Formats: sequence, structure tokens, C-alpha cells
Amino acid sequence: MIDPRMKRSSLPEIGEFGGNNVAEAAPGMMTAEGSQCSSASPCVPKLLSASTAWGQAFPPNEMGVTMGHWHLNTRDVAANKKIFLAMGAAEVTGGNFQAVRFPGVLINLQLAPGTPPPTGGTVGSIVNHVGFTVQNVQESVARWKAAGVPVLPGTNGRKDQAFVVTPDELRIEILEDKNQKFPIQHHHIHFFVPEAAIPQIQAWYAKTFGAKAGTRGQNQADDLPGANLTFSKADGPTVTTQGRVLDHIGFDVKNLEAFCKKLEAAGIKLDRPYTKNAQGVGLAFIHDPWGTYIEINERPNAVYIQTTSGE
Repeated sequence: MIDPRMKRSSLPEIGEFGGNNVAEAAPGMMTAEGSQCSSASPCVPKLLSASTAWGQAFPPNEMGVTMGHWHLNTRDVAANKKIFLAMGAAEVTGGNFQAVRFPGVLINLQLAPGTPPPTGGTVGSIVNHVGFTVQNVQESVARWKAAGVPVLPGTNGRKDQAFVVTPDELRIEILEDKNQKFPIQHHHIHFFVPEAAIPQIQAWYAKTFGAKAGTRGQNQADDLPGANLTFSKADGPTVTTQGRVLDHIGFDVKNLEAFCKKLEAAGIKLDRPYTKNAQGVGLAFIHDPWGTYIEINERPNAVYIQTTSGE
């Protein structure tokens, strides 16, 4: 079973960002309310209520964890930004990195100046691909193709599935949920590991981040607010995400300093110890035992989307 909160994800200020500014939506993108933007009538995503919360997160789970961000190492930031805006992202301004956000995830588009280019795409790394859900795959695909988004068809002719593959070979699966609130929202991170490791990685994310173990289709999975973590058998060797186009994934955590102490007590090495940046955002880095590079953050004054019927 998938946590019902995960199916309504949308997220706060993230990654190394301290700001919460969202730029005017690009012509042709969809707002959180589902209305179409145009050059004559541009749209500005709002951050004031759950129904319009492009910049809010799901409430964290019992361990204080919710989905945070992807941090990409893209060669052409402008080209990748154009793709994401055409897919319905809101542009974020005022942070340390160029970024966009969708309900459920913020995407930092580049690493620090001087970082070497990515060593490869997502396929071949432990995170084979990431995923969004949309209300109607075929309608979304038609709109995206018209805007120049590189879209591949679903597997075996499936009409409720598609794939977007960016110029840097970030692979994004698109699935359909006709009942979701937002036109597009973050859905999953798909890990490929040796078959014998599937129970181990499922247990590790459950223990470390409080994820709820379950299944997604035929795959073992864990649910966090804002993301399904899906685990499949790898057909061959995989490498760490660090240095690839998806350099690391991020989770937001409440009381991060105490959380980091618990990680260390459990024998998990902090690749970067707990610290705060200039905006007051707490951060630390770890690797999971299979090579996923993970940033964990604590955001001051985080605002979460309401999940009650009174929202």
C-alpha cells in the first residue's frame, strides 16, 4: 500500500536554498490550480494555501522525515530548465543554485562552480530513474512534445506511462493518477540493486528514515511522505549516484542535529557533519550502503501542506 499522503506531495524551500521565491510561470505551464498559462496571461504559482502550495511539503512522518530534493549536475542548465518549466515546474529564484520546483520536490539544476561534468546518466547508477505522476499521461505528453520536451513512449505500448530523458540522460518515468490534486507531482525514486539486497535496502530505509515498507506493483517498496522508494533487481553492476547527473537525493528532517547523532550511534558515517548554512538551513550528507548519496536538511519555519479534509 502507498501512503495516501505520498499521493498528495508538494514541497518547501530545499537543498542549499534559503529563499522561498518562485518566479512567474512560463507560458504554457500549468498552475497548481490546473489552469493554463499563456504569454498574454502569465501565471504566478502561489504559496499561500494547501490548494496552491507549489512550495510546501507533506507533513513529515513519525521520525520527522519528508521528501526534499534532487540535486542535478547538468551541463546545460538553461536547456534542462526549459524542459522542466514546459512540464509544469515553477522557477525558484534567490538561492545558491538555479532551481525549479514541482509539488513534492525541488530540483537544483547545478552543483558548485568548478564541479566536473557528470560521469553518466541515471541508468547504471543505483538510482535508475525518478518519477512523476500526472492526471492524464497522453494529454501531458502531447503538450510536452509540442513544447520540445524529449518524451519516449511507455513500455509495451502502455498509454498510462511515458518517459522523459533529458540531454544529460536523467531518466524520468511518468505515470498516471487521475484523482491527484495537482496536474503533476513527485512520485517515486527507483533503486536498482542486486536481488539479494532488496530486503536489506528496504529495511535500511525503514529503519533510518522511518519509511513504511510495502509494495508498488511487483516491486518491494518503502513509502515516505512525498515519495515512494521502489526497489528492483539490477541486471548488472551499478555505481554510486555521486558524480552522475543525479548527484544526490535529499530528505528534509526535523531536529536534524539530534537526527545526525542517532545516525552516528547506529554506525552510519556522516560524509559531511551537521552544519548550518548562511540562511540557517541545517544540512549533512551520508551514503546509503549501496551507493546512494543523500543530503539531509532541516529548514527553519518550514510550512507543510495540509492533508485533512478541511484543507
